[in-house]
Amino acid sequence: MNTPPPLKNAEVRESAFAELRRERPFMRLWYARLLGTAAAQMLMVAIGWHMYDLTGSAWDLGLVGLYQFAPALLLALVAGHVVDQHHRGFILAICLGMQGVVALVLLAAHLAGHDSRGLLLGLSLLLGCVRAFQMPAQQALIPFLVPPGLLSRAMAFSSSGMQAAVIGGPALGGLLFVAGMPVVYGACVFLFAGACVLVSRMGYTHRPPAREPVTVATLLAGVRFIWDRKPVLGAVSLDLFAVLLGGAVALLPIFAKDILHVGPWGLGLLRGAPAVGALVMSIWLTHRPIERRVGRTLLVSVGAFGVCMVVFGLSESFALSLVALAISGAADMVNVVIRQTLVQLETPDAMRGRVSAVNSIFIGASNQLGEFESGATAALIGPVGSVVMGGVGTVLVALAWVRVFPTLAGRDAIGEGRERV
Repeated sequence: MNTPPPLKNAEVRESAFAELRRERPFMRLWYARLLGTAAAQMLMVAIGWHMYDLTGSAWDLGLVGLYQFAPALLLALVAGHVVDQHHRGFILAICLGMQGVVALVLLAAHLAGHDSRGLLLGLSLLLGCVRAFQMPAQQALIPFLVPPGLLSRAMAFSSSGMQAAVIGGPALGGLLFVAGMPVVYGACVFLFAGACVLVSRMGYTHRPPAREPVTVATLLAGVRFIWDRKPVLGAVSLDLFAVLLGGAVALLPIFAKDILHVGPWGLGLLRGAPAVGALVMSIWLTHRPIERRVGRTLLVSVGAFGVCMVVFGLSESFALSLVALAISGAADMVNVVIRQTLVQLETPDAMRGRVSAVNSIFIGASNQLGEFESGATAALIGPVGSVVMGGVGTVLVALAWVRVFPTLAGRDAIGEGRERV
């Protein structure tokens, strides 16, 4: 009997990628996240522009961000418990639908001439509450829709869609602004509605878990879970410190205007460069997932991110600055895919909502506090010193984590701790 020749590595990769695309519930979620993320990016740009058009106040622009961040942080633990107790697809569909309603209200208010500062702030607060539930719900859904062997590819493929939406959403919103603000809000309503329909048609079977009462212990279960699993704690805290120290987004206007002398058009390119690098890397990781030495690769990627920030901080060349930011985005994407896959593989399904909620707290806090840290240190030692010091600090943290979390640094296969969960 003749046996078929073994598949070559490229054929194996292509077969696995084709298998991922055959997972229909996952692909519907992927398309839904693509539409929903693009709509959310457009809506954030539109609300910011709308607020500044009404009040002309930079303080009010800051309040829009604060009103969206504060409830997402305060409700995260409660949201994680709800996600673990109820149908995650239904929760995600409600969240997408509510954001569509917000866009519809803004459209109606603008057309009727009833838009106001208070309305925009109130709806920003509602968006923050909704997104507190959306993030853990959609993160906890992915491992339920694909086999464990495809999870790393699924995370990378999902990230590629997110990055494409992050790049394309604001760009599309900017083009639609030419036709007027109502067109932008109308497009958001349409995109959110489409995402909601796709999630509603995912068709996965929800298995209700045993009901748990809402107590301090159940709310903090995700915190305890991460604390007890050092590789997970190491990966999540590493990302926290990397973004907290190494982020330079808040200072990009200063670099564009006073250091690189490129003006608003250059600022737009600087803002988009990390997302372009991340998109390219996520596509690469979809086809060539990292299967060995994942702990070392994670630490190296964070160290590389820090080095890129040092190069960016010292650069006086616009081209070099763009390259440094693009590479930093690619390095950060390696960190994101490994961390998310590690967290999801080591977390039992009944805990994924609460663990994802804690993870979202780390991500949200690092982004917001990172911008504050950058601004505060820039006020003391200047923007160049702030970025360079943050980059060096990120490299030092990556080196320190080798000793602080040896189980993370020594992790070979990304799923080798799964059997101990």
